Amino acid sequence: AEACSRAAKAGISNIEAIENCTLALTGEPLYGHVLAATYVNRGTMFLANMNWGSALRDFDDAIAIEPTMGEAHVNRGGALIGLKRYREALDEIDKGLALNPDEPEKAYGNRALAKWSLDDLRGAYLDFMKALELKPDWAWPAEQLAQFQVVPTSAPAQ
Repeated sequence: AEACSRAAKAGISNIEAIENCTLALTGEPLYGHVLAATYVNRGTMFLANMNWGSALRDFDDAIAIEPTMGEAHVNRGGALIGLKRYREALDEIDKGLALNPDEPEKAYGNRALAKWSLDDLRGAYLDFMKALELKPDWAWPAEQLAQFQVVPTSAPAQ
């Protein structure tokens, strides 16, 4: 489980890392938070490999064990985005945000993607801005924001 955690934190998602997580889940006596976190760690590796269905199952398992784990809900939302289930993704990410995840900027980034896919461009823009505000050195939301053109609206006639 420790090797799985280290790999997930380092952003490693190769076959060996996933196998380490699976070995921990099937061969170690894990309980409670550690078990749920191990499912989340493996699920994030599946996300990185665009294996949306496996990721979703792992996040579902984590939530069944620890329903108040914000990261599990936020990442479940990411898997739902991959499956093009954008409205469900928004609900799940909102649940995760309400549970104060460790990396809320990722939640706002994912939520922006879901809103963008649903043609809520203003909402997507605002969420990308929030992600960048929370983590100013994160290039990805800045790159997404560069695709927007902000047009000032005229003031109403008096």
